[in-house]
Amino acid sequence: MASIRPFKIAAPDADLVDLRRRILATRWPEAEAVDDWSQGIPLAYVQELAAYWADGYDWRTREVALNRFDQFITEIDGVDIHFIHQRSPHADALPLIMTHGWPGSIVEFHKVIEPLSNPTAHGGKAEDAFHVICPTLPGYGFSGKPTRSGWGIERIAKAWAALMERLGYDRFGAQGGDWGSVVTTQIGRNGGKCAAIHVNMPLADPTAQSRENPSDDDRAALAAFNHYRDWDSGYSTQQSTRPQTLGYGLVDSPVGQLAWIMEKLWAWTDCDGHPENALGRDEMLDNVMLYWLTASAASSARLYWESFRKIRGKGRVEVPTGVASFPKEIIRAPRSWCEVNYNITHWTTMKRGGHFAAFEQPEAFTEDVRTFFATIG
Repeated sequence: MASIRPFKIAAPDADLVDLRRRILATRWPEAEAVDDWSQGIPLAYVQELAAYWADGYDWRTREVALNRFDQFITEIDGVDIHFIHQRSPHADALPLIMTHGWPGSIVEFHKVIEPLSNPTAHGGKAEDAFHVICPTLPGYGFSGKPTRSGWGIERIAKAWAALMERLGYDRFGAQGGDWGSVVTTQIGRNGGKCAAIHVNMPLADPTAQSRENPSDDDRAALAAFNHYRDWDSGYSTQQSTRPQTLGYGLVDSPVGQLAWIMEKLWAWTDCDGHPENALGRDEMLDNVMLYWLTASAASSARLYWESFRKIRGKGRVEVPTGVASFPKEIIRAPRSWCEVNYNITHWTTMKRGGHFAAFEQPEAFTEDVRTFFATIG
């Protein structure tokens, strides 16, 4: 049994002093030549955020809030894996491993961990309870950074199964969005002790029927696919081809890292044109801080280099699958596309929300996870 070590987030004071110094010393570009976000995140908003980050945002308070969760580190296959392990007070709770993506982190789950693990304190019933496990992807946040290639989706899925076994769980569920959805899908393909999966970004390609005789849903999804390819996928091309080159700028410049992440929080949330309509400023900065403090811009991007061209994987998920389909997902794949890859036994069309489901719509997310896993015997 490998050791499982308790962990607390504790940024050195010197790192916080250095962060403020770097923000104040930023060399700014000129403003964009348009009156919208079409050339990227606007200069005025980044300057506003940076000023708040330097002199308004209180990391120590945020650090305490994140440390309310029980956190640990354990080595798996030569890499330290950081994870939250919030046990439910209800002994019969189902273990649930939830995986974040990019540009997210465990911060995405900070509003759902307690309702899922302790439902009777948050409007639920004892039978709704989960033991919640939220690991940090290798190369992200407080997990270790692989020093050799090979840490792609398949290896991560096996590592998560090893983690659940190490924690003593003989049967569990899995949940995820973004890369978390890709990992969760692979866990579902592998089967084993995974009883069921729930995803909020199902992996699917257009069907022949959708191209030859498209429905309204097909047309909308195909239009979203084309928009992503033409206007929204530049980050993935860079991260999947030259993550190391990207890292020199983002690891050195906090404002660069801030802008790189915040532009996606604008693009991929259901925010009516401004990210702070969907998420709080402090919680967005919490997420940015987990990249900045750990200098993980390059190491996190390497997951794209490892797996972006293999994102669909091989084989169908045969375990029961629940899908929460949010209206502002990057590509909202219709159920007919998704059924090719999954044994879908539960599908919910959500009223609001985008790519960061648990972050944006915690109540709706929690209810759907509860409802789906209640169907699993």
